[in-house]
Amino acid sequence: MQTKNNPSPNALADVEHNKSGSFVGVATSPAVTLPRYARLPINRCNLPADILGGMTFQRAPVTLELDGVIQFHRGLFALLDRLDDAQERAHAFIMHMSAAFYLGDPEQAGFSPLSPHKRQKADYLRMMRGWSFDADGREGAALKGWVESRFGLLPRHHAGPIRDFSGVPYRRYLEMRATALYGANALEAQFDLLYTYCQYELARQQTGTTHLTLYRGVNHMNDYETLATLPDNKRVVLFNSLNSFTTNRERADEFGDYLLTAHVPLAKIFCYTSLLPGMLQGEDEYTVIGGLYEVSIAAY
Repeated sequence: MQTKNNPSPNALADVEHNKSGSFVGVATSPAVTLPRYARLPINRCNLPADILGGMTFQRAPVTLELDGVIQFHRGLFALLDRLDDAQERAHAFIMHMSAAFYLGDPEQAGFSPLSPHKRQKADYLRMMRGWSFDADGREGAALKGWVESRFGLLPRHHAGPIRDFSGVPYRRYLEMRATALYGANALEAQFDLLYTYCQYELARQQTGTTHLTLYRGVNHMNDYETLATLPDNKRVVLFNSLNSFTTNRERADEFGDYLLTAHVPLAKIFCYTSLLPGMLQGEDEYTVIGGLYEVSIAAY
């Protein structure tokens, strides 16, 4: 495992943001890059992990596309293009998910009533609800594993910090990930389509916007990996592979003594509360893919 570099406090230039939340300033020092221990050399995306997980991407994001998803489900997206109402599109997506993965007919997907592992109900909706309840549970491990596979970003925390890939926390994460995916109905392919649909909706509903300002309340800043300390209470932080944020600043305050404010590229939003009816119960919750972020820190 490599030793983390700690760039100097002046490693990054100050940055301003436009009204949409996108960055209008410039460049990051090349010293602040996504460490090798936080990424894989390959993924299933149109950009490698060191780019999509780095500061350059946070400042100047582009569309992320998972291999083959739009092409395989082109009929769904052709239908969505013809629907002007977001609720109708959500209903069409749910119906397509059910048909494509036999969610209402598990026997067609190969499940047997005699199987000792009753996994036919482990669909994308239940996994997202499990994540919202406990990000360090089995569902959280499956979702972090999906981010690892598709985007090449390794988890940095799961029921404890992951710093040694031969250590107990990482082995426990692998075990929980395998248990969550075993005997399930192509869960990672379901996550692929959920992410792609989320990106489709964001593009339609957030026209001209590249970033959203999101908040996260935390109790201990030492739990977060800081790669650079900047002026004005800002830091460059390496986030976990998947994270929960909110658009509600007051709500975020309830979860810790420190408030982190991040300008999150739309391309790194996996899903959000109002994307589908009844999917997430958290108030204004956004599930965000990790990597490096410049954040502002306020203490209360």
